[in-house]
Amino acid sequence: MRYRQLGRTGLLVSELGLGTFTFGEKTGAEKYDRVAGLDQEAANGLVRAAFQSGVNLIDTADIYCFGRAEEIVGQALQDLGIARKDVVIATKCYNPVGAGPNDRGASRGHIMDSVEASLRRLKTGHIDLYQIHAHDPITPLDETLRTLDDLVSQGLVRYVGCSNWPAWRVSKALGICERRGFARLDSTQVYYSLAGRDIEREIAPMAAEEGVGILVWSPLAGGALSGKFEPGSSTGEKPEGRRSGGYNFPPVDGGRASRCIAVMRDIAARHDCGVATVALAFILSRPFITSVLIGAKRLDQLQQNLAAANLELDAEDLCRLDDVSRLPAEYPGWIVDRQGARRWPGVDGSV
Repeated sequence: MRYRQLGRTGLLVSELGLGTFTFGEKTGAEKYDRVAGLDQEAANGLVRAAFQSGVNLIDTADIYCFGRAEEIVGQALQDLGIARKDVVIATKCYNPVGAGPNDRGASRGHIMDSVEASLRRLKTGHIDLYQIHAHDPITPLDETLRTLDDLVSQGLVRYVGCSNWPAWRVSKALGICERRGFARLDSTQVYYSLAGRDIEREIAPMAAEEGVGILVWSPLAGGALSGKFEPGSSTGEKPEGRRSGGYNFPPVDGGRASRCIAVMRDIAARHDCGVATVALAFILSRPFITSVLIGAKRLDQLQQNLAAANLELDAEDLCRLDDVSRLPAEYPGWIVDRQGARRWPGVDGSV
């Protein structure tokens, strides 16, 4: 397992992190029951295997199984005797955790209430990385950022980040943090996979320019790239997959995914590994990625995902995967690349 610097901080996180969306017993809420279902004992097994493989980053959220995932993470660390200093705990707030109008969002009140509840469920005195889970359209950005800075000053949170924010909002937040002297956003958590490389348009260049770490959620596109996907079938994958019954999250173009999987299967056969391993290894090869969050329900699934840390794709593999999954050109990207090329030595400068 290799470790990478989180943004501009001195914190090192494993290039593969353990996602906990599968943690928690059935709740009756279809959104979570499609994915979750692991009780404490099963989750302990996954945490143990991940930690023994060198994973030091565990990512969760207060909304996962309505707080149960955080409880399971906290208990797992105690059950397994994992020292608090040896694990980086990341969690998130924003989504509804109650029926009241203020039981959601990125307001000062909700963030302060959420931190207190998360600390209690995680059985810890501090959260290593605290992330705002979504873009709040009504709370002033200054309010959110000042609150996060207060949490850092109080020692309740050590680093802060965001998730699912557009690039312009992260850039604006960084400007506010610099101007006000607030703790800066050190990471952004985003969806990124071979079937969905959208962050390469704006978010990845922004993160590279500003020194913001990128954590990837759903690198297998919600199971679509796990190897269960069946190109050419009417549903796009086997019935037992989480995408059965028309659950298309994150949204995936079936034709695009099928073309990717055809190439992935060939590469997997050459390297004697799983299709999911190839998909993850490609994401790890991208220079702007800090850590890829992997989730699983079974130990064999987790082990196949962890194997990506040891899979070295060669130049031909990477070229084939890049070609089959490349984003179509969009404005202003194509004109920026074309005109920017004139600034490099040896280019004739034609438009």
